[in-house]
Amino acid sequence: MGILPEQLEKYLTTHTTEADELLSNLERETFQKTTQPQMLSGGYQGRFLSLISKMIQPQKILEIGMFTGYSALCLAEGLQEDGKLLTIDRNEELLYLVKKYFEQSKYKNQIEIKIGDALEVMETVEPGSFDLIFIDADKQNYINYYQKSLELLRPGGVILADNVLWYGKVLGEISPDDKSSFILKAFSEQVKSDNRVEVIVLPIRDGISLIRKK
Repeated sequence: MGILPEQLEKYLTTHTTEADELLSNLERETFQKTTQPQMLSGGYQGRFLSLISKMIQPQKILEIGMFTGYSALCLAEGLQEDGKLLTIDRNEELLYLVKKYFEQSKYKNQIEIKIGDALEVMETVEPGSFDLIFIDADKQNYINYYQKSLELLRPGGVILADNVLWYGKVLGEISPDDKSSFILKAFSEQVKSDNRVEVIVLPIRDGISLIRKK
């Protein structure tokens, strides 16, 4: 689902540390049992999430958008020993698959799942309590998720926002009925002009914004 040439993507993947067996099994089963397996972070992006988390060594992680739990397991790899990861999703249909793999993981006691509206759940969380936040949910709320995430993030904390290149659709003229592309472009413009943060957009898979709160 990336925007880079296939040959370059293959080279990058070949020279990246491989995911462990549990993650490989989850990726395989996601492709077998879901209708939109492209929503999975996958091996290359997953290693990026893992490395960022390991560099930060977060005490608390928030994930907005869980899907089958692949990215949560990657992010959990950097947690401190007593750290916690809260993952939110409104879809219960794939919970059986998520729980199956969370239970097999050594991070099973560090991950909490909340099913419901992410913005409502975020209202119940203590401001400034998270070290790392990953946004990968409905695009219509990206700006809302970002604004609320800044409240929940400690100074120096990091937000990762996925899909900001949106298949390259944000690059050209956007059709008036293409709401997702319009919102994602507006999201990137707003983050860039926000003096509370510094940001770099990375061409990883479908684009990730790496945002640091000052």
